[in-house]
Amino acid sequence: MSRRNPTRAAPLRLTLRQLQIFAAIAQAGSTTAAAEEIALSQSATSAALNELESLLGGKLFDRAGRGLVLNEHGRSMLPQALAVLDAAQGLESQFGRAGRSAAPRLLLAASTTTGNYLLPALIAAWRRKVPAAGFVLEIGNTQHVARAVAEFEADLGFIEGPTTDARLKVIPWVRDELVVVCSPQHALLRAVRRRAGRATIAELREETWLLREAGSGTREVVEAALQPHLHRIRTDVELGSAEAIKSAASEGLGLTCLSRHAVQDLVGLGRLAILPTRLPAMGRMLYVIHHEHRHLSPTLERFLGFCLDTYRRRR
Repeated sequence: MSRRNPTRAAPLRLTLRQLQIFAAIAQAGSTTAAAEEIALSQSATSAALNELESLLGGKLFDRAGRGLVLNEHGRSMLPQALAVLDAAQGLESQFGRAGRSAAPRLLLAASTTTGNYLLPALIAAWRRKVPAAGFVLEIGNTQHVARAVAEFEADLGFIEGPTTDARLKVIPWVRDELVVVCSPQHALLRAVRRRAGRATIAELREETWLLREAGSGTREVVEAALQPHLHRIRTDVELGSAEAIKSAASEGLGLTCLSRHAVQDLVGLGRLAILPTRLPAMGRMLYVIHHEHRHLSPTLERFLGFCLDTYRRRR
């Protein structure tokens, strides 16, 4: 069977501008807000939406008060529209406005450990290879990163917890070691050092633990590692970043379990100490994610390969 030749197909009636307007309305929730985002008048935005719905033969939104909410047809169309717009943006970035090769800016989203402790060195190494490369790096918890990538707000995501979003391709990246740390003056650490041993499960069960907020990949992994052994985790303090937890632990507020990458600076300065325990070795896999339907430009594909290869060589 011969393949269909796209150059002989009927002329396309859909335009990229229509898809851009549709996506802007879907994300902004009204034609007024979308018009501000895409520098059109509200009337022109509404007219473009009416033209698109007429072309497709059905409504894409339901009206909710003064706003617009995607209906089942709009929800089905949005991922495809975003994928088409993403591919078009990739072409513009790859070849530049004058038809020359360009070094596009990559939009990255990363969870705390990867964003604060792994990616800066990777970006610096990449820029030594490609000095014109540009990056925007947004840091949030694993759920935030997965959502940003799934909604085409980021080119790549780097996460430290599992995600089950079917829209995402998940690639194993780095094996990360988790360690228990506390203040060098913590009573349990001093007791362990006096007897030249390790903290017992019973001792750990009685301590106060400092944990990340719900939704953090680190929180989920730490709870999964500790709960089977401690059965209950005493936590009076939850904090929104690894840096805040490290500072709280260094002040003697409790024990915490974090990536070795995250604590090595304060351990080196003597403000934190690794607590030997009878817990089994703890670790988790870090992952790189991108949208299943995202067009990987040559620049994005090379940077992804660089990230994967850098840590594979270190194993």
